[in-house]
Amino acid sequence: MTQLRLANAPSAARPARFGGVAEAGVVVLVPLAAAALWALLHTPHGLVILLAMVAALIVPGVAAVSILRRRPRAVTPADRVTLGRVGLTGVVAAATVLVLAGSLPARTWVVGAVIGAALLLDAIDGWVARSTGTATDAGARLDMESDAALLLVLSILAAPTVGWWVLAIGVMRYVFVVASWIRPKLRGDLPYSSFRRTVAAIQGVALLIALIPIVPVPIAAASAVIALVLLAASFGRDIIALERA
Repeated sequence: MTQLRLANAPSAARPARFGGVAEAGVVVLVPLAAAALWALLHTPHGLVILLAMVAALIVPGVAAVSILRRRPRAVTPADRVTLGRVGLTGVVAAATVLVLAGSLPARTWVVGAVIGAALLLDAIDGWVARSTGTATDAGARLDMESDAALLLVLSILAAPTVGWWVLAIGVMRYVFVVASWIRPKLRGDLPYSSFRRTVAAIQGVALLIALIPIVPVPIAAASAVIALVLLAASFGRDIIALERA
């Protein structure tokens, strides 16, 4: 029995040593390949293709590095769902470059379907973490940063349709983070808020509505305006709470 345990020891150690490597590789390579294929199908311009591939790598690359830097390097089922969303975010980022370059219409059903899939994964990764008992602080951070990155990409993608003011949705959290570097009170912990959670969920849905081809532009703009107002109200509530703490 002792010999059997010793023989199995290296394989048991393998997950600790190589854990996350496969996931990190997949989350980078899949959106890169998809971006390259998509760009090649829509533009002959080498620079646009290169920029689309670079855009596809940014968010997945950051997520992959965060996974590989974990100690212990463990990836939970919920992390895999989140990484799936990260990969789709990379694909949408590549499409955004094609849109800005004039090589792809601002609103297409294919891009809308990819966004819808990303939002669906966003809705279930927390449930997976709770149902499998694998919720972790590292997973929560990955989820939060992935949400913020997706909103930023969607805001840029929606800008040609509804106006560049929509970028406020994507940059608001990053502005808050920068402000917290200057104002220490903003680094405090916030209690759970169903309002905050609901508003966060509304942002992606509102931007998806704005990017659906059959939605009239005025309705698309109204959807984004409502989302922005709610987001500003949510951040305002949190700032007041932190300042009073």
